[in-house]
Amino acid sequence: MRAIRIQNFEEAPREEGIPVPDIGANEVLVRVEATALNPLDALVVSGIARRFFDIALPITLCTDFAGSIERVGVEVTQWRVGDRVIAWVDAGSGGGLAEFAVASAKACVLLPDSLSAAQGSAIPTAGITAWHALFSSAGLKAGETVLIHAAAGGVGSFAVQFARLAGARVIATASGDGVALARGLGADEVIDYRTQDFASVAKDVDVVLDLVGGETQTRSYKVMREGGRLVSTVMPPDEAEASAHGVTASIFYAKPFADRLGDLVKTIGDRDLKVVIDREVPFHRFDEAWKHQLSGHARGKIVVVAE
Repeated sequence: MRAIRIQNFEEAPREEGIPVPDIGANEVLVRVEATALNPLDALVVSGIARRFFDIALPITLCTDFAGSIERVGVEVTQWRVGDRVIAWVDAGSGGGLAEFAVASAKACVLLPDSLSAAQGSAIPTAGITAWHALFSSAGLKAGETVLIHAAAGGVGSFAVQFARLAGARVIATASGDGVALARGLGADEVIDYRTQDFASVAKDVDVVLDLVGGETQTRSYKVMREGGRLVSTVMPPDEAEASAHGVTASIFYAKPFADRLGDLVKTIGDRDLKVVIDREVPFHRFDEAWKHQLSGHARGKIVVVAE
């Protein structure tokens, strides 16, 4: 079968021919229809992800994928051949960027009829990161104001919708056509960071969702009210600096948790929330998808689809 792999860290991913993988007693083999790229994949390629995951080389990339079950392990009872699922696997095992991929039976949730495989694959890492960064880590509540940086990206596009669903007032930063996208997703106010200084526009913010890091994170403290909460997904905050501004700051990393994913997929379907996809790229044009992922300018998610 075809798979996108790396043999060594810091080398460009490339297509290889490898055998269809075997499965264990509690695993399933998925015929992959769509695979979503994440910033995490670039961290795997660079080797930085080794700080958080046990990664054995060579490795097939990508943790978020969707498709139909081709084979089930002898102890699997909840799935049957032909079931369509979303799978979310650990970065240390990866494997989604291939014609077939292995996942624990417990790492899969049902792909609803209302979602395409591409939409389903786009949910796990980005959706869970947005939801739990906002609510589990930041404790966002109805009536509060949240500032979401990079609101037109994969995590940000989910975060805008989730915050609005929770009854929060949403201020978003974006640029170019991302401004209209963020506004269309429900942001109350959108700041084009290329032409406006968000620090001079936003004020009395209760929660900041930092999806950018660097100076953006540092300058965000100035727009927060005392007792506010900043959560970053990209860079550990300076706790001393946060304390000096009278706020708390933390970092959030999403790890596979199928129960949470199942609840989130149901919420997205029931509430008719939008899964924003920048582009769907066929498998043989993976290099195009990878280049765009590394650019950091995707509107929503980049998805590689089977041919």
